[in-house]
Amino acid sequence: MNNLRNKVTLIGRLGAKPEVMKFESGRTLARFSLATNDRYPDGKGGWKDDTQWHNINAWGKTAENMSKLLDKGNEIILDGRLVHQQFNTKNGEKRYATIVEANDFALLMTKKETAEAAAN
Repeated sequence: MNNLRNKVTLIGRLGAKPEVMKFESGRTLARFSLATNDRYPDGKGGWKDDTQWHNINAWGKTAENMSKLLDKGNEIILDGRLVHQQFNTKNGEKRYATIVEANDFALLMTKKETAEAAAN
């Protein structure tokens, strides 16, 4: 049951190709934003779209695989956990951020496949 305490599963589209950094320690970090969409009735006979943007970090082999396989517009599913970060700006202001740290992912559809499916 411990694995269920901090678990996130998201399905969404990449806002940009993952930004990859390699550190002197040998570790690799991939960072990107992922858009998830919800659609619900607006009460007036139409639909309302709600897009949420999530900051994603991945480390190690997962980061390396993401950098090779993923591009802007790809639809993916990922599993991870929430990580809350605290930092100070250059002006000394305290800021907070919530990051999804990805453990695993699967490519569902490329942007090209999505366009082809919509055209048919």
